[in-house]
Amino acid sequence: MTHLTWLYAPGDRPQTVTKALASGADVVIVDLEDAVAPDRKEYARAATAERLSEPQQVPVHVRLNALDSPFAAADLHAMASLPGVRGLRLPKVTSPHQITRVAEATAPAGGTAPPLYALLETALGIEHAYPIAAAHPALRGIALGEADLRADLGVRDDAGLDWSRSRVIVAARAAGLIPPPQSVHPDIRDLEGLAASCAHGRTLGFVGRAAIHPRQLPIIERAYLPTEEELDQAETIVKAAAADQGAQALPDGRFIDAAIVAAAQRTLSLARRN
Repeated sequence: MTHLTWLYAPGDRPQTVTKALASGADVVIVDLEDAVAPDRKEYARAATAERLSEPQQVPVHVRLNALDSPFAAADLHAMASLPGVRGLRLPKVTSPHQITRVAEATAPAGGTAPPLYALLETALGIEHAYPIAAAHPALRGIALGEADLRADLGVRDDAGLDWSRSRVIVAARAAGLIPPPQSVHPDIRDLEGLAASCAHGRTLGFVGRAAIHPRQLPIIERAYLPTEEELDQAETIVKAAAADQGAQALPDGRFIDAAIVAAAQRTLSLARRN
């Protein structure tokens, strides 16, 4: 299934996690990192382990603390094999070796590591985007952490991040991973700005977006689902392709070939959320 909405919830607020699970988000990300103060890390880890000790109806990922932090080893030990965890999100990844080490450390004897997702949040992480994306079969996706990246690069204007965004999208595609979701829009009141930002992200090749408040979810979903016009065009292209072989022109003069047909099929697949 294609996921379009990824909702963060602080790990030290179990009630907020419960609300997030009922929010309609495609994926809930329980955060042990930025959303949790240092003196609450142990409580957040314990509360999350208790909450996710059983399978959940909604896919749940856990964002661990940075791998070079004093909390990372305990996070990995506590979260890697929980029945309610479908993925581990690794912040501030800068090297493919970090992915390999985590995969090896979390794989049970004779088994496989849990699904891993790398967050690229520094200039070095962006430079190593493809080697990270291709580091290990357990890695299922990469994404940007734009707040930290913005600070690392000294970027003042949002457009200054577009090169890094495209770099991550290309790296994911080259490694055969799912298209990355956009990073969060930090102003939960600015729904118009969120919609405009999603529209721009979609043109770059992102699919879906992370959120920090449930009110952002319908805006993100609406922005990333195909419009009626796009669906009509895609259906026309796929039907025309099924009736013939190779490059051809539609009755209205539009030229289609294999690449156009593949794009149309992706549009229909996204509409069906499969």
